[in-house]
Amino acid sequence: MNIIDKIDQEQMRVDLPDFRPGDTVKVHIRIIEGSKERIQIFQGVVLKRKRGMMNATFTVRKISHGAIGVEKTFALHSPRLETIEVVSEGRVRRSRLYYLRDRRGKAARIRER
Repeated sequence: MNIIDKIDQEQMRVDLPDFRPGDTVKVHIRIIEGSKERIQIFQGVVLKRKRGMMNATFTVRKISHGAIGVEKTFALHSPRLETIEVVSEGRVRRSRLYYLRDRRGKAARIRER
């Protein structure tokens, strides 16, 4: 095991819940503004999840102000990530939910698992 693998093993997060595309999650992110630090919550539907060791990511989409869709991609093992809460589990048949970008309102609903 080389030095890079040892550093990766030390920084890997094991305290994160199990979630899949279609789940609604609350992502608590640590935001640093100048000398102040605060926690911001981003709640939305998981569109995709990219597996991997340290380069694992997931994308969350939320609808802001009723019409504007906002997507953020988070690194799964980032130190800026405080916690992830699973609000509801969705039942979908795909691993990439890009079709939700074109849908609004009731058409963008996801069934409960």
